[in-house]
Amino acid sequence: MNNDIMNLQLWQIGAAYVFIAILLVIVRKRGIGREREILIASIRMTLQLVLVGYVLVYIFESTNPLMTILAVGVMEAFAIDNIFKRTKEKLTGKIKKIIAFSMLTGTLTSILYFLFVVIRIYPWFNPQYFIPIAGMIIGNSMTGITLGVKGIAEGMRNQRALVESSLMLGATPARASREIVNSAFDSAILPTINSMVGMGIVSLPGMMTGQILSGTSPLIATKYQIAIMLGIVGSVALSVILFVILGYRTFFNHQDQLIQMDN
Repeated sequence: MNNDIMNLQLWQIGAAYVFIAILLVIVRKRGIGREREILIASIRMTLQLVLVGYVLVYIFESTNPLMTILAVGVMEAFAIDNIFKRTKEKLTGKIKKIIAFSMLTGTLTSILYFLFVVIRIYPWFNPQYFIPIAGMIIGNSMTGITLGVKGIAEGMRNQRALVESSLMLGATPARASREIVNSAFDSAILPTINSMVGMGIVSLPGMMTGQILSGTSPLIATKYQIAIMLGIVGSVALSVILFVILGYRTFFNHQDQLIQMDN
């Protein structure tokens, strides 16, 4: 297999922006009014990726364990902050702590197991494996918890009467909110399950595509993709279940009464 990597020149990258121009023309003609958001998103994406590229070059060349740990820590912090920002619900300090705890526990457990047991990288802080794999696991878990927060909050609001009726009949908060918790968990993991269903036939995943483009054998790339997808599933499941089983309790007071929520 040819391992020569085709490097893209600046003019080739610039030529790819024609797709943004097409999108701008479409939204302009249709009167959708998204031009400013599209331009900002395009510029922000470009600057962020260029910055990350230079940072990763430095980290890969330094092979310093502290740099690898710092990079993963920054990713975790940004992911948690992004959950707070993407959630339209009003978050209390307690539920924010639960989100952070669930995110950190679920992702770090999955990352460490995947790297030390499944891949068995050496040295343990090898940024070539540690950072990309951590990024995929953290990113997917962030989406899962965001959906979990939305599901729990909406369920408690929309089914308030049902929950309160169950409480009056003697049910515990756990029993009264069981269906809401299960529904929130199901909604949060569904995108991950759906991505597994179409993987390989409908689309080639990003990690697999990147490896193939870099000259890796498709069979080796397939093995890595299967392994990382299973790691992502485990991380999303663990992070979300931790959040929903701990997070639902924040909607009840110390007397096991459902707290009034803002509409």
